[in-house]
Amino acid sequence: MVAKDHESHPLFLPAVFVGGLVFGVGLAVSEMARPEVVLDFLQFEDFGLLLVMGGAATVTATAYAVVGRLRDSAPLTGWDYERRLKSFDRNVLLGGTVFGVGWGLSGICPGAAYASLGIGNVTILWAIGGMFAGAYLQGWLRAVVAGDESPAATAEVSD
Repeated sequence: MVAKDHESHPLFLPAVFVGGLVFGVGLAVSEMARPEVVLDFLQFEDFGLLLVMGGAATVTATAYAVVGRLRDSAPLTGWDYERRLKSFDRNVLLGGTVFGVGWGLSGICPGAAYASLGIGNVTILWAIGGMFAGAYLQGWLRAVVAGDESPAATAEVSD
């Protein structure tokens, strides 16, 4: 099935907003939006994050297993329910390593950083600024390596 434009259904963007809101509230309630809690997990002092991640993985695995059998496509987009497989290559290994080091240094991942800002942690703006600078630098370096001088050329999503 050909993917439909996400604007084809008027409830798509509100559904994305509500999903993000639920995610942010969940991070705040579970205290995973506090870098100190995440750093305690990474230092093997508090295993609450393991329960939060385990709960999220359980819900996701159940949704993939059940919903795909009940429906052929997503109700708001018409996209097929399928996994997007990505090969394990050098870029995945390098990106995962950089992400993990950043997570360990800051004690926060991108989703939780925005939730942390929402609970009043304004110093997290340094980490958010670093995420944007790192993403821009990666796009610029990718363009340089590819021989293209325009960073906008890297904005295309490649599968």
